[in-house]
Amino acid sequence: MSVRIDFRGRGLRAAVVLAAGALALTACTNNSESTTPAAPTVDVTKVDSIAANVPADIKSSGKLIVGVNVPYQPNEYRDPSSGKIVGFDVDLMNAVGKVLGLNTDYQEADFEKIIPAIEAGTYNLGMSSFTDNKDREKTADFVDYFSAGSQWAQQKGKPVDPNNACGKRVAVQRTTVQDTDEIPAKSKACTDAGKPAIQKVAYDEQSAAANALVQGQVDAMSADSPVTAYAIKQASDKIESAGPIFDSAPYGWPIKKGSALGTVLQQAVQYLMDHGQYKQIATNWGVQEGAITKSVINGAQS
Repeated sequence: MSVRIDFRGRGLRAAVVLAAGALALTACTNNSESTTPAAPTVDVTKVDSIAANVPADIKSSGKLIVGVNVPYQPNEYRDPSSGKIVGFDVDLMNAVGKVLGLNTDYQEADFEKIIPAIEAGTYNLGMSSFTDNKDREKTADFVDYFSAGSQWAQQKGKPVDPNNACGKRVAVQRTTVQDTDEIPAKSKACTDAGKPAIQKVAYDEQSAAANALVQGQVDAMSADSPVTAYAIKQASDKIESAGPIFDSAPYGWPIKKGSALGTVLQQAVQYLMDHGQYKQIATNWGVQEGAITKSVINGAQS
């Protein structure tokens, strides 16, 4: 097993690469990706007025070449049965491709190499839950399509306040921002106030953290909001959200700086937002709380 630390959602996240693929949450201790849901069909057709503006070189190729890094369930990961890359991001990008009359060609790459490869012209865009921030906007443009932050989950009927969890056992994945920043800061606030520290329980795999909550081994879990939402969707009879999403920032698709493709992608995803397919795709994957209603280019706030 190898561990790579990269910058993806809200901060540091360890991408644990397993030979058998990423482990997914189930309602028992036997986690596997064999429970990949069959996504309901979303009706999307080509929109000629938008497709007409696709850059000529991409139009002639008939495809969008998309750099992607896996695993990051539920946004992008490999289905162990088919070997295909699936997820919320994938379904949304496939829908964008249909609006533009293009096929989508997903090419797997190291996360940190995707933006340089876009600059070099190897990929047309990236699709790996990139947080759009001011620093990244110096080297690429971002078409924003989602809002992600941190979110807690709790056992059903056993409320936990994320802002007052002193003395509670809270599961996190190692080296995430929740592990390195959020829980230590909240725990210090507890002890500074003379209250018990938060008992942080760190796991190498996000699925193990979620499973610990399902099994009642911890009181709560903190993770990136789409990860938490998907965990709740997979075990909705056992766990539920513990408060709203916080510290949100946009996810965006990186493209070459100044590329005309940005406006076309923005128009395509806005079409899907306006006509309901976007919300349906988000709901299929249980991440609808992070859905947005307006796509912008380079919408980073920090």
